Amino acid sequence: MKAIIEIASNADMHRRAVDAVRALAAGKAKATDFRIGFENAAQVFAELSAERLRTLETLRREGAQSIYALAKALGRNYSNVHQDVQRLMALGLVERDEDGVRVPFDELEIHVPLGARAA
Repeated sequence: MKAIIEIASNADMHRRAVDAVRALAAGKAKATDFRIGFENAAQVFAELSAERLRTLETLRREGAQSIYALAKALGRNYSNVHQDVQRLMALGLVERDEDGVRVPFDELEIHVPLGARAA
């Protein structure tokens, strides 16, 4: 499964969620990719800074671990990594279980259209 990050209005994301719930209720649901939408490209890259992307890459490569171990692996301050992990969890890109924090996706795609919607 992959995470797809895209530029989409709240109305678009709401419509997709309603469609998914209806498909599930009708028994027509299938495994789908995780999607998250942002209003514009600036918001995408504010939320997914280079350090947060490096955090995702490290977790995916090295597997579930404590935030302390992750901070050591990244060579970063614990409190900064903790803050980034908390935000990534709020976005649904990182999960916590008994083994620590982990990335539940094999792949991350970021779709940014060029033109009026990307402004």
